[in-house]
Amino acid sequence: MTTWHEYVQRNGRVPEWPYPVNYGKVNEVVTDVLVIGGGVAGLQAAINAAKKGVKVAVAERGHAKRSGAGGAGVDHWHGACTNPCSRVTPEMYTRACYDSMQGYTGGHVRYIITNESWDTLLECEQMGIQIRDVNDEFKGADFRDEETKLMFAYDYENKHVIRVWGYNIKPCLYKEARRLGVAIYNRMMPTNLLTEGGKQGGRVVGATGVDARTGEFYIFRSKATVIATGGAGRLSFFAPEITASGSMSDMNSAGVGQAIGWNAGAEFACMEGSGPGRLIGLAYAPYSMANTHNTYHGTPIVDADGKEVPWADVFGRELKTIEERFLPSEGQDFILGEGIGIGPYLRQYRSNDLSRDLVERIRKGDFKLPLYADLSRMPELEWRCIWGMMVGNEGKTRIPIYDTMTKAGFDPDKDMLQAPVMPPEGYSHSNFWSAGINTPVNVRGLGGGGFLLDWDLRTNLEGLYAAGSTIFGGGCHGESHTTGRYAGRHAAEYAKTAPEPVADPRQIEAEKTRAYAALQQDKGGNGWKEINAAIARIMRDYCGQYKNELTLNLGLRLLNELRETELASAYASNPHELGRLLECHSLISVGELVIKASLERKASNSVLDFHRLDYLEMDPPEWNKLLPIRQENDKVKVRELPLDFHLKPPYADSYEENYQKHSGV
Repeated sequence: MTTWHEYVQRNGRVPEWPYPVNYGKVNEVVTDVLVIGGGVAGLQAAINAAKKGVKVAVAERGHAKRSGAGGAGVDHWHGACTNPCSRVTPEMYTRACYDSMQGYTGGHVRYIITNESWDTLLECEQMGIQIRDVNDEFKGADFRDEETKLMFAYDYENKHVIRVWGYNIKPCLYKEARRLGVAIYNRMMPTNLLTEGGKQGGRVVGATGVDARTGEFYIFRSKATVIATGGAGRLSFFAPEITASGSMSDMNSAGVGQAIGWNAGAEFACMEGSGPGRLIGLAYAPYSMANTHNTYHGTPIVDADGKEVPWADVFGRELKTIEERFLPSEGQDFILGEGIGIGPYLRQYRSNDLSRDLVERIRKGDFKLPLYADLSRMPELEWRCIWGMMVGNEGKTRIPIYDTMTKAGFDPDKDMLQAPVMPPEGYSHSNFWSAGINTPVNVRGLGGGGFLLDWDLRTNLEGLYAAGSTIFGGGCHGESHTTGRYAGRHAAEYAKTAPEPVADPRQIEAEKTRAYAALQQDKGGNGWKEINAAIARIMRDYCGQYKNELTLNLGLRLLNELRETELASAYASNPHELGRLLECHSLISVGELVIKASLERKASNSVLDFHRLDYLEMDPPEWNKLLPIRQENDKVKVRELPLDFHLKPPYADSYEENYQKHSGV
């Protein structure tokens, strides 16, 4: 197979567009359930809707066999609280997340996840994903249960996080969706949701899209729709030539699902929340070097002279053995584990880590840089699991890290992984490869906010459901599977009795005109990369870590001017560029949503890492609430909602009662 670079070197020019181009050709797809986004959440939604006997279609921006943030694989699965070894109940886990976030997460979503996560994982096992040590590679290890052959991470006592061989998880889901007859439309750029009468806030009856290879226009009519897309990874930083391998996110994610939901009138919560953009481009390749975070939890760290950095529990007490690093300490309930989509952790759920005085001791010269990870100081089964099993299955590491370094001769028995050399404060967080110190403070990553959903995972719009990382209360990989599974079956049940979808011809025609506008522009103008870079610059400058009303309103004005000037005159020379420009429309919509949500919270908030320079008081009690935001007739509508709304009327006051009433199982 000839690569792109080989072709250009051999021929002296870029290749012609290899697909037939049919701009203006209209294709209509009629289905019961439309799933927008074919990542792990989207395919789970499609699979579980199809199991209900309804007709299902998926519109996926990439190729659903490997697309999405989870497409490259996964090594551990959170929240499997009902597995036979777990000592943590769904309510305990939900309360731990909710209390750690001081209410700024969807407790009902967390409860759904923890009730169904294990069942979802069992279904993945039936599809061909290995979730047990069936070959007895790790027999006798502290993290292995000998009866079930399940293997656990973080907390070896409470056993609710399961290690999995998930390198093939996406192809297995793809195969199952195909087996069930799901129609998958790959390379599809969704442009808008269709609503009854074309009205913002009306029942959702489908969507429109453009094929990013042929340029053909698609009209999807559906009785129910599930949005299961990713976040907006390119919203505040865009430098694709240098950031791809340094990003933990899928850089193809442009907030398309959030944008079309916002424009249709869907309601969102906590979109003003954000965090340091450590994982969106200015880092090192994920898991490529010494650290003790996430996959590498428990790994010994030594300095340049071989002196080992001590570990401590969350109360500052030194841990004497490696075994203690994987156990809750006295005063802790259990260890939640890393990577579940929450920010702060209460101490009773936080992971053990390197000694908290590491930064100061580096400054004083107690530890000499560089630091190294010495896996050989661990029991052999521990380091073999981290390096061979987990790094060998985690997304973005199987090929670029594990295969590359193994072929180069890396041997954990005699070689060490070096940590990046940074100023001392760079070692304040044990995820050294994320190198947050190298990222400007105004580069932000969205976190915690998303579609506001009810106990059916339905939005405020009739016929529209959501799942995955784009929802308020969502988490990471396993959580996306589980919410997709749940939303898919609820969408299917709704579709069984819903009236036929009737799309508004005027809305369709207007969307078609907008979608193709870039094809008519002068080829000497701006392209999509220039537009994306401008969007990111505006968001960094006017909606960075510190905000006030004036800067936020200036940001809104500049985004609107960008849309009406440079974006309106930008050109696309092929369907791929057209799709990327349409992503820029989505990014501007998400930027507006974030800024407008930020304007409504007139108080600083520590959990959301939200800082208003014109409202300096942190966490005033009267602002301890959600501020759901939506559009109606293109006007912003905001209401107040208690943090525990999911346990208030019309819902019951207990998690289990609500789950039994709404789960449908």
